[in-house]
Amino acid sequence: MTDDAELVAEIEPLTDRLAAAKASITKRFIGQPRVVDLTLSALLCGGHGLLIGLPGLGKTRLVDTLSTVMGLDGARIQFTPDLMPADILGSEVLETSAGGERAFRFIKGPIFCQLLMADEINRASPRTQSALLQAMQEKSVTIAGQEHALTPPFHVLATQNPIEQEGTYPLPEAQLDRFLVQIDVPYPDRRTEHDILIATTGIAEDVAHPVFTAAELIAAQNTLRRMPVGEAVVALILDLVRACRPDSPEAPETVRQNVAWGPGPRAAQALMLTVRAQSLLEGRLAPSSEDVFAMAGPVLKHRMALSFAARARGEMLDEIIATVAQSVGGVEAAA
Repeated sequence: MTDDAELVAEIEPLTDRLAAAKASITKRFIGQPRVVDLTLSALLCGGHGLLIGLPGLGKTRLVDTLSTVMGLDGARIQFTPDLMPADILGSEVLETSAGGERAFRFIKGPIFCQLLMADEINRASPRTQSALLQAMQEKSVTIAGQEHALTPPFHVLATQNPIEQEGTYPLPEAQLDRFLVQIDVPYPDRRTEHDILIATTGIAEDVAHPVFTAAELIAAQNTLRRMPVGEAVVALILDLVRACRPDSPEAPETVRQNVAWGPGPRAAQALMLTVRAQSLLEGRLAPSSEDVFAMAGPVLKHRMALSFAARARGEMLDEIIATVAQSVGGVEAAA
């Protein structure tokens, strides 16, 4: 069997299983298919997702459901202003044996899991937020000079309240860049909210059931990285990312006037992965330019910042990214 035939043989059953996973998730997280697809994309790419929305929109429920459906060992940390790095990573304690010998023993923190729900991550101090940096990038933590590997797969799905709310701290730029996608969770429409009321206020609720195991998710991640990406799509990714940098000669005037800093090479890497995930979730064997534009907003907007003057004028990053996408490809990017 050729490599292409082997890849097709892997992708076809995988798309069926992903459809089953989405069906199980939407039994408990109702009526937000775009949010579900973006969150699954983060897991399929082996990355992390940042879910942003007001309290009460189901972000925590979604992450809890994903832990069950994807067969992952999950843990939850409620981020608060008094949370310390050791509360996340773990710490060493001094123990005395029966023979009187004293030695340090490392007690693992909740980060030693496969799917970490960092709930309301921006309510903790920047010092505590930064405790996740090494784990998110290197899949390990260092305590007292000793490196401890995390069990694969390791994913962080963080929920965040809008930064305009009281008691929140903006995430450091270095940490934002480690999130593969930003997932905006909007208010549901009237029909969806009606379905939520009916489904969640009765005697019993639908329960999610496992569709994947951790090993099967790792296999799916490997399959995704083998999916071919055409040279035209690669060129489009580069054009789009480079056009969003205000100091780039390829940047249009709207970026030069409104953007303080733009996305780095990690953004292009994220787009290369997420366009494959988008294609896979739709049952296609290779990504297209439409996938690039669909993933542009979620991948780029948390890796860019408006200038002070642009914020004062009320400019929006979503609109700027859409304008840049149209200038490089003639298509409007999705939010």
